[in-house]
Amino acid sequence: MKKVFGFIVIAAVALSMASCFSSKKGSAANGGEVTGVGGTNFAEPSPYGMVLIKRGSLKMGSEKTDSLWGKSMPSRDISVDAFWMDEKEVTNSMYRQFVYWVRDSIIRERLADPAYGGDESFKIEEDKNGEPVTPHLNWNKRIPWTKADEDQERAIESVFTTHPFTGERMLDASQMNYRYEVFDYAMAAQRKYRLNPNERNLDTDIQVNEEEEIMISKDTAYIDDSGVIHRETITRPLSSMWDFVNTYIINVYPDTTCWVNDFQNAENETYMRLYFTHPNYNEYPVVGVNWEQANAFCNWRTDFLLRGLGNDAKFIQRYRLPTEAEWEFAARGKDGNELPWEQEGVASEDGCYYANFKPDRGNYTKDGNLITSRTGIYSANSNGLYDMAGNVAEWTSTVYTEAGVLAMSDMNPTLIYNAAKEDPYALKKKSVRGGSWKDPESFIKSAWRSSEYQNVGRSFIGFRCVRTQVGTAGKVKGVKASKKSKRK
Repeated sequence: MKKVFGFIVIAAVALSMASCFSSKKGSAANGGEVTGVGGTNFAEPSPYGMVLIKRGSLKMGSEKTDSLWGKSMPSRDISVDAFWMDEKEVTNSMYRQFVYWVRDSIIRERLADPAYGGDESFKIEEDKNGEPVTPHLNWNKRIPWTKADEDQERAIESVFTTHPFTGERMLDASQMNYRYEVFDYAMAAQRKYRLNPNERNLDTDIQVNEEEEIMISKDTAYIDDSGVIHRETITRPLSSMWDFVNTYIINVYPDTTCWVNDFQNAENETYMRLYFTHPNYNEYPVVGVNWEQANAFCNWRTDFLLRGLGNDAKFIQRYRLPTEAEWEFAARGKDGNELPWEQEGVASEDGCYYANFKPDRGNYTKDGNLITSRTGIYSANSNGLYDMAGNVAEWTSTVYTEAGVLAMSDMNPTLIYNAAKEDPYALKKKSVRGGSWKDPESFIKSAWRSSEYQNVGRSFIGFRCVRTQVGTAGKVKGVKASKKSKRK
């Protein structure tokens, strides 16, 4: 009787609940219609220092032949989705934060490394006030020196070096190595690399050879006992999802010697020694950073952001270099101008220049600057972006080919090729856009294309980051959105 009574009670509750859910007039639940699974909208916050470039289209390239070099720019109508872009070029100050993070990471690892006298259970001793008992932090308090202090001091000093002549204490640039991993979603999505052999061909009438050996290439890297970075591209049979993970180890310190090597017989020693480290150059664009280092910065910047977002991190796209198409689309502004500004020419009637470039033969200072300038001192284009012409040219993620956009899709066009170490050096060229402080007027036009090898840092090439915006709202041009009727 108890079991029957219990069943009656449960049934009654179920019927009561059902009547509650279906009591609303016009509810789709009455007819059992599919209405979709709801969810909470995620309003992506505006990334710091970035502006939103809304989706759109343009005629990329130029149909005109360059009058100086007789070179024509490949031209094609393309469309790109919305993305966030740094309003200014990455500065020395921003990039130094990356270098110092790598430095501090090395020190933290060595604090627990027995080779430096460390221990995994290492803990800095504290005095009665809770202050760390560390001589280099508390030297004026005359706190007794302990073995823990010696270990910590040894770990810290290990990332510095001393100039043999001047005795100057400097960061050891050769040790500033950053290791990161990237999962190749695009390669993993290709049908020919599916782990399940039955999914590699859409024609189900074809008998699948489950014993077929699928080879896949991936990048890996390691550091030998001498501290030398070795990068390899290995090809092996596909076995698991881990075969789509590429590992990179990049020395991230900029090539400060580029100022001397780029300009022979020029007095640029001051820039070589001080441009990256002196506070007076904090807001100047970082240079001497090659394409591989720029990608490493994008990865670090992403991880740095995601650590503070919690569960929302899964909705955030990664920082990356812009594609060649994205860069030109953003540089041309909302009206698709040949140069980032709306006015004709490169200077106003008063002789004020709109960008930092080389206005005349041998006269670098006519625009007010000799080399680079502080970012953002010239007016922004209609997208709110600064220095999209001149100051420093900028890396893109796109491989450089003469065909350019003609070899790409017309939707979000790009061309990616991760050149292996054994590939011809010519395959390691990447597209560079925007011209620089050393270039003439024709080189700073939005359509102008140039290139550089991915492992070379120059005194006139920098970069800025982008981030794809997810789920942008679409609308039909010329049609007003209908107002939703209010429920009574």
